[in-house]
Amino acid sequence: MADWSAAGARYYSIGFFYRQRFGGPVRKISLDAGLSCPNRDGTLGADGCIFCDPASFSPSRRLAGLSISQQIAHGIEAASAGGRVNRFVAYFQPGTNTYASVDRLRAIYEEALSYPQIVGVAIGTRPDCLPPSVLDLLAELSERTFLVLEIGLQSIHQRSLQWLGRGHDYHCFCRAVEEANHRGLNVGAHVILGLPEESAEHVCATARELTRLGVHSVKLHNLYAVRGTRLAELLAAGQVRLPTMAEYVQLAADFLEWLSPRCVVERLSGDAPRQYLVAPEWCLDKSAVRLAIEAELQRRNSRQGAKLSTSASV
Repeated sequence: MADWSAAGARYYSIGFFYRQRFGGPVRKISLDAGLSCPNRDGTLGADGCIFCDPASFSPSRRLAGLSISQQIAHGIEAASAGGRVNRFVAYFQPGTNTYASVDRLRAIYEEALSYPQIVGVAIGTRPDCLPPSVLDLLAELSERTFLVLEIGLQSIHQRSLQWLGRGHDYHCFCRAVEEANHRGLNVGAHVILGLPEESAEHVCATARELTRLGVHSVKLHNLYAVRGTRLAELLAAGQVRLPTMAEYVQLAADFLEWLSPRCVVERLSGDAPRQYLVAPEWCLDKSAVRLAIEAELQRRNSRQGAKLSTSASV
């Protein structure tokens, strides 16, 4: 197990991981490769997932018309102000960033890696857009740079996946992770807490499954609504309830207690720019959410992986 616990932390944060891996701070630069999604281009659907508005999720999608190189230059200039950070991970964030030919994907990734300040890549995608040829390309790249394959899961429970309109089931995610693991890839998983009809037991079951699969990292997101989505429509019609901050803090703490202590926690909550966000207002203060989760773990005298048996956490 990493020594984050010995340092007095309650969970394995991405900042701690970067300091161990690179010897200092590293920041992600969001990049838009201009790729679509099978849940938007008509292959599976046209409206995307119930919560999805790409522009609200990613600053790079709000920089329309810039090349990968221009986006990197812009991101480096903005993030390195003050001179405290000079190493970056190129984060292909909006859209489905393995949803193209291998030749096109190679060109996109190589353009980002041509910058000496870029020390790694993070690639956001769906589990149903990872054919063997793409996974082989990622395995090739991972031999010469740090690489994380971030796969949207959201939940292991089929009822939730159907409600979200994901267009895939949990077994699809498992197959993708197993194929990625077979190639030695670092896999990150995105999970939404606070979904309708999901109790704390459902949330803990998702954490246990991610522990079983041995994922490298996790991003937690609270369920929130942004303008122009079906979720916003349901919220306006009174057909869905979003979790309060107190409820979310409990769920996040429950999740972390069942998550492997070797799994890096990249994010504890999600938000959107104020001009896009419909609700809840509390998610705009991510520092307050983080501090509340840390305080809850301290109140419980608990930490990440505390409820796992010895055999499950090795």
